[in-house]
Amino acid sequence: MKLQIVSPRTGVQWMREGLRAFRRQPMAFFSLFMLFMSAIAMLSVVPLVGGPLAVALGPATTLALMVASELAVNDRATAPAGGRAASAGIFLQALQAVRAQAKPLAVLGLLYALSALAAGGLATLIFGDPFEGAFGNDGAPQAEVVQSTGFQIAVLARLLFYVPVALAFWHAPALVHWHGVAPVKSIFFSLVACWRNMGALTLYGLAWAGVVLALSLLMSLVASLLIAVSGATALGMAVMVGGSFLLSAAFLASAWFTFRDSFSVE
Repeated sequence: MKLQIVSPRTGVQWMREGLRAFRRQPMAFFSLFMLFMSAIAMLSVVPLVGGPLAVALGPATTLALMVASELAVNDRATAPAGGRAASAGIFLQALQAVRAQAKPLAVLGLLYALSALAAGGLATLIFGDPFEGAFGNDGAPQAEVVQSTGFQIAVLARLLFYVPVALAFWHAPALVHWHGVAPVKSIFFSLVACWRNMGALTLYGLAWAGVVLALSLLMSLVASLLIAVSGATALGMAVMVGGSFLLSAAFLASAWFTFRDSFSVE
């Protein structure tokens, strides 16, 4: 295994390839994403341990979508390309890949949960909990809190503290699966690879931010029109929520391309 340094403009290419892969098998990607999101939602309601266990599913979710991308791009599904059969083949093979790496993924998941919780806890210790008092008893956001400078600084601090965690675990599941790297070593290699290719990752993030912003505006417009025409607020919300899930699945579908170009087999 050898680290490869790519040009910054490769980041935009990663975003485009991810969208193309998602477009080839949207149902496979969306089904995988919703399966893991459902598992995370169910774990989240378990007292005490549910939250950390839900966070620990992050590496497994990433690997499943990465495997799906590799299969979709290389037409390696165990069914003829195209149609529901190919989507089902990709879905099942991605889950089999996760199952085959269950032990190292469990280790990665534990380390990821501990790292993410530590980053959030440190940010809270220094800048306070941004969500304390941010929502009323009815779940509605409190404008005076959300719009305050303290809230925005605390939220930004949490994001900044989480960035090193995200980079350390970005390639880790793929390194475990495709290169047989031990979990702890995969975290180190992932951090080094992301640092060396920070220019490409930065443009990758900016490209995705642009896509999310443009499509969010479009979804908001469609939702508003549906509500205005039908009067069904639930229908408009379904468009927004469903669209956000699709965007999240497409984003994770692009993660494999960042790994593919960052490492090569010697």
